[in-house]
Amino acid sequence: MTWIDQLLTTFYTAQWQVTDGQAIYWREIVGNAFGLGSALFGLRRNAWAWPVGIVGNVLLFTVFLGQALGNESGTPLYGQAARQVFFLITSVYGWWAWRRNRRRDHGAAVVPHWASPRQRLTVIPLALAAVVGCFFVFREIGAGFPVPWWYYLADSWIFVGSMLATYAMARGWVEFWLCWIAVDLVGVPELLHFGYYPSAILYAVYALFVIWGFVVWLRISRASVAVPEPTPA
Repeated sequence: MTWIDQLLTTFYTAQWQVTDGQAIYWREIVGNAFGLGSALFGLRRNAWAWPVGIVGNVLLFTVFLGQALGNESGTPLYGQAARQVFFLITSVYGWWAWRRNRRRDHGAAVVPHWASPRQRLTVIPLALAAVVGCFFVFREIGAGFPVPWWYYLADSWIFVGSMLATYAMARGWVEFWLCWIAVDLVGVPELLHFGYYPSAILYAVYALFVIWGFVVWLRISRASVAVPEPTPA
């Protein structure tokens, strides 16, 4: 085993012993720190939001699979884990799109705007159908774990809502902040219930950034469509 393998193995298994019966993987703490960094870059409309987020996604994927991946503790949260995979895919698209926009628009990675009524009529029904479909899929996958039915519904919304928010962010839709608020309202109680405390705390912190980010993007979107009044002759 090389020193790199030893370093990765040590990091993978390292835990912070909070109490005698409660330990937290450092992967969860570090992964969420990268997630917070991604949110800050996204607020500033900086393309670095995407690669920074990818690092956090990889780490959190290994955390949320919990016992299904051999972790000593942690109920598997399949929706939380699955959305990290989607984040990876969408982040590649978002990184490419924002870098392309910056070159094309001479510095602007993205111009915030609201989705059109037609786009909403397409996306919202698809999202609702996806929540229902994911509910049955996650319930089948997690049949061996003793969890209540609402867990699968909550995880389904977290998964679909996160997909929707990330895609909307890549497109520059102001609504993506509202999607994150709806995800946080479900995600924080679920994470607290199953003992993923660092992630729950970060979700709560996210909520503050999300509200701030929504206000900032809303102002920018209004300014971008504002038409100056004609100057009197």
